[in-house]
Amino acid sequence: MLLEDGAWFSGTAPFPFEPVYAEVVFTTNLSGYQEVFTDPSYLGQLVVMTAPMIGNYGINPEDVESDRPRVAGVVVRELALKPSSWRATGGLAEWLAGANVPIVTDVDTRQLTRHIRSRGAMRGVAALGVEPTAAVRAALAASPSMNGLDLATAATIGQEYVQGSADAHYHVVAYDYGMKRNILRLFAQNDCRVTVVPAETPAERVRELEPDGIFLSNGPGDPAAVTYAVRAIRDLADGAIPIFGICLGHQLLGLALGGETVKLPYGHRGGNHPVRDLATGQVLITSQNHGFAVRGDPGGVPGATALEVTHLNLNDGTVEGVRHREYPIFAVQYHPEASPGPHDAQGHFRQFLQALDTQ
Repeated sequence: MLLEDGAWFSGTAPFPFEPVYAEVVFTTNLSGYQEVFTDPSYLGQLVVMTAPMIGNYGINPEDVESDRPRVAGVVVRELALKPSSWRATGGLAEWLAGANVPIVTDVDTRQLTRHIRSRGAMRGVAALGVEPTAAVRAALAASPSMNGLDLATAATIGQEYVQGSADAHYHVVAYDYGMKRNILRLFAQNDCRVTVVPAETPAERVRELEPDGIFLSNGPGDPAAVTYAVRAIRDLADGAIPIFGICLGHQLLGLALGGETVKLPYGHRGGNHPVRDLATGQVLITSQNHGFAVRGDPGGVPGATALEVTHLNLNDGTVEGVRHREYPIFAVQYHPEASPGPHDAQGHFRQFLQALDTQ
């Protein structure tokens, strides 16, 4: 594992692979590695797992958030070779190899994580060899940065589709910027029929579908680069239809209404991030996966006077939630559909349904 600042960390390759260049990030999830690796929000990233052993319960077809692993590569301290779970249908290494996703094991992930925490997330490469070659270093220097990178077009679907019963009480149009499957499961549990549309779908098409509400999904990349989505959301945010966004959808809503986004030093990734609800004082333990944030503070979002800040991250004070001062439009930075243990944030889905009922 070679980082762009020259630091490198030796490890072992359970199977051969070609060099992979991507942003190197870490997640503090103690479990749920299969959900992490299939989350489209990790597209274009080499993910360092901070838990010391990964793969101990194997893989199965149920614990996935998309149709395949989306990470560029995986870095672990110890890889469990013999999974022990009644649900397991195979081993992690074999599953990743079948998807051509490299994994580097026997890495001092504690040291690597501390390096990223002090220096920030940066480009890196996973490659075979005793030490980094001049060719690998040159290719890393020429690889793209996450800043200015639109990955929603790579993570989205090719054409719209409908999921859920035709007799469902609500009809929601969901923009897929790299949407996780559990979002659709939760909508189905709440009596919603969902029309999922590609990231570049214009506002006119959404209105033609006559939805009760609009959902803005999670996704990878730099939100400021997803300009087509910002234009569509700005057009749709006129108060006529309730809007609910999470993760990238939260950032795009902030941009659409006049705010700015900033790249965080090393991002928020894991299942135990504390967030305060400013209205109630309640602290939610949340699942997060993002490297960018909406610029703002408890006083509001600069440039977006129509938005008020509703939630703050207790670790670094970044904005975790916003809502429109007049219209039924709100968004959160974390993942209320994810349940890494606590289910604290799932109430946001009920909040969205209540907005649909009042329209």
